[in-house]
Amino acid sequence: MYEVRFHGRGGQGAVTAANILAVAAFNQGYHVQAFPNFGVERRGAPVEAYVRMDSAPIEIREQVYTPDAVVVLDPSLMEVVDVARGLKEGGVIIINSAKKPEEFNFPGYKVATVDATEIAVRNRLGSREAPIVNTAILGAYARAVGNVDIEYVVTAVRNEAPVKKEENAKAAREAYEATVLGW
Repeated sequence: MYEVRFHGRGGQGAVTAANILAVAAFNQGYHVQAFPNFGVERRGAPVEAYVRMDSAPIEIREQVYTPDAVVVLDPSLMEVVDVARGLKEGGVIIINSAKKPEEFNFPGYKVATVDATEIAVRNRLGSREAPIVNTAILGAYARAVGNVDIEYVVTAVRNEAPVKKEENAKAAREAYEATVLGW
């Protein structure tokens, strides 16, 4: 079983990203689960969302405590949240950042970065002040993890994005190409 934890802020689309990744994985033949976890439901508050995927039916019905990969939609969260909490040794951390992976201090983990913010702004997803980076970060996930093919991600984005379907699909593909792997 492969487990993913998304870290974002309310309104950034972390829950939507988890759902779209689950659809892409399902369409690729996986059994999947996707679900959110948040406390106070307000814009800007930290939000976690989870995805499980496996070749066999999934019978676990609990929060993801030891993910294989972590996706960080807002790098400012790393100042207040331990995004590597419970991450399996050698796990992947995907960060929305213009920085290079080696600029982050996560020993024992694989770090990948992509400037999903700039990609979202360029594709007019949200605004410069409040970009919606969720579909771009899914392209980075496809590149960094590789267990869900980018074509399935792009198709799921086109089918599941609530608005600007083509712009969101383009953002996912652009991020796939722009992701910097730190390994």
